[in-house]
Amino acid sequence: MFNTHMSETVPSRPLVGILWMLFAGICFVGVNALVKILGSRIPAPESAFLRYLIGLVFLLPLVRQMASVRIDRLLWTQFIGRGMFHSLGVMLWFYAMTQISLADVTAINYLTPVYITIGAAIFLGERLAIRRILAIFVALIGAAIILRPGFREIGVGHWAMMLAALIFAGSYILAKIVVDKAKPALVMGMLSLWVSVGLAPFAIAVWVPPTMNEILLLAGVAVCATIGHYAMTLAFAAAPMALTQPVTFLQLVWATLLGALFFHEAIDPFVIGGGLLILASVTFISWREAMLNRRAVTPPAPAPEV
Repeated sequence: MFNTHMSETVPSRPLVGILWMLFAGICFVGVNALVKILGSRIPAPESAFLRYLIGLVFLLPLVRQMASVRIDRLLWTQFIGRGMFHSLGVMLWFYAMTQISLADVTAINYLTPVYITIGAAIFLGERLAIRRILAIFVALIGAAIILRPGFREIGVGHWAMMLAALIFAGSYILAKIVVDKAKPALVMGMLSLWVSVGLAPFAIAVWVPPTMNEILLLAGVAVCATIGHYAMTLAFAAAPMALTQPVTFLQLVWATLLGALFFHEAIDPFVIGGGLLILASVTFISWREAMLNRRAVTPPAPAPEV
């Protein structure tokens, strides 16, 4: 999830990379669909908490490896801080899923890599060349097309998703800082652990006893998210980012079709057009980093950080 640059010395398998990215996109849309099916009976903080609590089972193979690592006080602080920060983003994401369409959630989520590009320049000293600035400007135009302020009502769900995308960007930047001092497995494990802890008091405050069906749906979310991130990693290992990146636009296509066919959501061409503009800007940024032959700070594909 964190090392997204593929060295030019690694043999490229374009078809394999595209297929893995296609499968990852289906998994991520499956995450959205399952949360949509779950509905709003269970409050967003509780849904998020149960998803992460169930997801802790995936950490069991990593327990011995995590326990053997010596963690200093600063790293503990960064792990805990990231977990608390990410908890807020997850709650907002779950809330947005109950308020706006699948297509809106998917399109707005494309902004996360754009926010990361800006944050990397501010906090990590990444250089913002004129091409990057123009790409960010194009992405913001795409966001304006999706939201269309003054032409349609911008609901609380839209603002929640915009803020969630910003928080996920901050979480990723923190991940980039700690992954230089700890193995990715430990970074992933600590995130799951501390997000569970961070969500617990919010979940308890609004607790509604879940049914077995709701627990199974949240277990499905955990499984789909885990498999999706693993498939995305395999796609990066098999083919260059510039090749696999455009495939992520299909997530918006699947989300739009799924919303129309199963949730009776209207197909909004402005959301599709705006999402395409944002994704085009992210693809360009990733392509430029690949051409410069450096490890990318901006994640090359938007995926639910849940």
